Amino acid sequence: MTRSRALITAAATRRFLEDGYPATSVDDVAAEAGVSKRTVYNVFDDKEQLFRAIILQAIDTAERFSTTLAASIATAADVDVALRELARLLAESVLGGLVVPLRRLLIAEAVRFPDLAAEYRERAPERVMAGIAEALEAFRQRGALEFDDAALAAEHFAFLAIGASLDRALFVAAPATGPGGGPVEVAAAVDRAELGAAAFLQAYAAR
Repeated sequence: MTRSRALITAAATRRFLEDGYPATSVDDVAAEAGVSKRTVYNVFDDKEQLFRAIILQAIDTAERFSTTLAASIATAADVDVALRELARLLAESVLGGLVVPLRRLLIAEAVRFPDLAAEYRERAPERVMAGIAEALEAFRQRGALEFDDAALAAEHFAFLAIGASLDRALFVAAPATGPGGGPVEVAAAVDRAELGAAAFLQAYAAR
């Protein structure tokens, strides 16, 4: 059952990303997965449940990333090195895989799945932002950074690191199977992210 579920969700992800939710049928997913339609229905009640499973899987991945984010960065000795590494991690994780294509897909279906869109925002991007804020707060407490509001500082950091790249990615149609999972040339985005981290440090470094 576990193997069938993995095959079906991977196949459904490909079909939803390529054809969109309305145009994708359970038959399409079964054919893509190389299983029978009955096998799909043995695992998922219907297409809606399958779509929800894919988005919830993406949410789980984002939560795991945000959980390790602060711990992996905040103990670094050099704040400049740590912030550059944080920017790289953010660019690679958000722009280098399926995050952007899945986010675009969910935005397109937000009216159909308003509860799922709200849950995604709360548990994925907002949770990641909280992880960034926690890491920045650790540096503030050590006297390396100066700010009054960690959440606001995290927003500034995230926008400087990936804001422009993410904005471009959301509006550029590209196949999910392309380099880095789609619309962004990841190496260039990582370079921009590191420059963004340097700009953030210029503004927030302790004087």
